[in-house]
Amino acid sequence: MKSAGTAADRTPRSLTDGILAQARRSPRATALVWRDEEISYGALLHRAAAERTRLARIPAGTPLGVPAVKSPATIALVLAALLERRPVLLPSPLLGADVLERLYRQAGVEHVLTPLDTGTWESGRARFADAAPSEGAAEPALLLTTSGSTGTPKIVPLRAEAVDRFARWAADAFGIVPGTAVFNYAPLNFDLCLLDVWTTLAHGAKVVLVETDRATHGGHLLDLLLRHRPEVVQAVPLFYRLLTDAARESGATVPGVRHALFTGDALPAPLRAGLPTLLPGARLYNLYGCTETNDSFLYELTGAEDPALPLPLGSPLPGVGALLVGADGTVVEGPGTGELYVTTPFQTEGYLGAAAGSAAFVDHPAGADRRRWFRSGDLLTRSADGTLRLDGRTDFQVKVRGVRINPQETEHVLLEHPGVLEAAVLALPDPVAGRLLHAVARRAPGSDLNSLTLRGHLARGLPRAAIPSVLRITDGPLPRTSTGKVDRDQVVRAHFTKEN
Repeated sequence: MKSAGTAADRTPRSLTDGILAQARRSPRATALVWRDEEISYGALLHRAAAERTRLARIPAGTPLGVPAVKSPATIALVLAALLERRPVLLPSPLLGADVLERLYRQAGVEHVLTPLDTGTWESGRARFADAAPSEGAAEPALLLTTSGSTGTPKIVPLRAEAVDRFARWAADAFGIVPGTAVFNYAPLNFDLCLLDVWTTLAHGAKVVLVETDRATHGGHLLDLLLRHRPEVVQAVPLFYRLLTDAARESGATVPGVRHALFTGDALPAPLRAGLPTLLPGARLYNLYGCTETNDSFLYELTGAEDPALPLPLGSPLPGVGALLVGADGTVVEGPGTGELYVTTPFQTEGYLGAAAGSAAFVDHPAGADRRRWFRSGDLLTRSADGTLRLDGRTDFQVKVRGVRINPQETEHVLLEHPGVLEAAVLALPDPVAGRLLHAVARRAPGSDLNSLTLRGHLARGLPRAAIPSVLRITDGPLPRTSTGKVDRDQVVRAHFTKEN
């Protein structure tokens, strides 16, 4: 997958080394494209230097909190924290206030920062004598979060060397060198940004940022791709659906993309069948990974895949170990089904805060090594020829727009409201998003509960992706099975069929 421009001897020692080297070498080279404005490496470093002055006045010893509002100013603030060796927690700005407060408390955050408002971006050079990283290594460098399928997201600390190792692999794999344009669709708090944003900047390339409030506008996405011609695109399947629909209306194709990666959820067969026409110059990849381990498997499509089967996961990345473990705790050898245990050079060493004692990080189940293994919770099947495919989850979690969600947790929060007697939450197929959450709640007699009030209740305790797209309120009892459980099939027929 290397491009002719890839050069191992130019690989930076670290992410910050690479950004500083590019700013010294080519300060006027474009680092970020944002709302049609091109921000140079010199300007990015100049803003980061101003942020460092502010950070120097904040006592060290605890992580910084930076809500991950996508903008060049936020990226400059995070870069400043990396240069200062200050760990930074990047929570989604869409989380409820209660959830954010719990996250900051668990991470030990004492200072929550928003970027400086300095107006226009200065294009002059920063003083490189003052731009070197501070001494010592942050433990950790970045604190990402999981999607929060159990109410409060888990905090995933990543050491600087783990991020650096990933950036070296990704740049080499997809030919990211100075001048390469890379498309960033994901929010800044997603681990996808380790490739889209941080690998790109570490190797002197250009990040084309998609504005959050226009991320579901297919025409806008198509226009960005045609005008800025990114060579590397990584996104969840929803992006490719939006792009395909917009291109179909205009008859456009996007020939400039060399590598197109889809991740975070299954890509429907009809959608992937149209991608070679939409992206005629691109190699297509199915990329699998978890926030805790980062990317783990990569599969390049050949065009001969069976549309009736999920795409293969492909091969483990260099240094990645993978096991299938059966329900009895033994390693599955040969064909069979089991939970995926994975260990990578890019992974966290464990959660922070309330989840620190989680049993997700374990020793090798057979004691074959001393590596730290992550129980992914994903069920995989290995065929006779060794092909691995994802079958589902070991629990009740589903993925909604690429975010792992537990519908039962949404039910639990619904039932916490005093005006709700019963509730059912289901993940139903959607032609654009793949799956969306639908909920029905039975309100108490005499209650004036409405959907607006109930959505506000959900927003205070759940991440945005866990709030149902469709929320129905009923005064009658929910259908139940003979064992007394909510009959979900009947709920769908009664509340979510077309005639309803």
